[in-house]
Amino acid sequence: MLSEKLETIGRYFAFLGALLRCMVKGPFRIVQYLVEIEHLGVNSLFVIILSGGAMGMIFTLQMVSILQDFQAEIGTGAAVAVAMSREIAPIITSLMLIAKNGSAMAAELGTMRVTEQIDSLESMSVSAEHYLVFPKVIASFFVFPILTLLADMVGTLGSCLISMLLFNIDSAGYMNYLFDFLSPRDVFMGLVKAAIMGLIVSTICCFFGLRASQGAKGVGDSATKAVVASSVSILVADYLLTTIILRFIYI
Repeated sequence: MLSEKLETIGRYFAFLGALLRCMVKGPFRIVQYLVEIEHLGVNSLFVIILSGGAMGMIFTLQMVSILQDFQAEIGTGAAVAVAMSREIAPIITSLMLIAKNGSAMAAELGTMRVTEQIDSLESMSVSAEHYLVFPKVIASFFVFPILTLLADMVGTLGSCLISMLLFNIDSAGYMNYLFDFLSPRDVFMGLVKAAIMGLIVSTICCFFGLRASQGAKGVGDSATKAVVASSVSILVADYLLTTIILRFIYI
């Protein structure tokens, strides 16, 4: 069992090496990149708006109930905005995109593998990594931060509405605290995390999709493995990135 896991990890890093070679290898089909950006980004707007707004409002309810004991509920906006920017928005965006797009990547490539479409491409000297995978990876690298920024704004707006309409918190003080505590580096920290998580999710999901076998059952298994592995990986990556950024960069 351990040897199989180590072999899978080794194959994954070999797969990453093949993708790195794609960066300097043409041709670059711009239309494919735009199609992937539309599929990953534009078609995911509603999911991100809904989940980001929900998380902002839920976190606000929790923060107000805690801060009221200290007569400090006016700082709810600052707490929610910083938490959304640094942690919540990158994580919730990545998890939603794993569920919506990551599983689809693995299933699409897995279906192409078991139906021998990828073998047909390779027989014509077309690299599956360059033609099918690389556009998805590049699109994820750009789309994840943009959608994370959208989740930031929607979550903060949802927090503002809940605080002012439900708890009657003073709007002027609320906004002053928010802008005093929220800094551009907090937003930048979340965007960096989102970009790296986009690379992790897309490469893991495509890797497991290309390794699918045994017909429909194999495609389902590869999609399941891709979702589980990428979900766990972004949580581990989030901890490591937070440690590195807070300890060595934001001193």
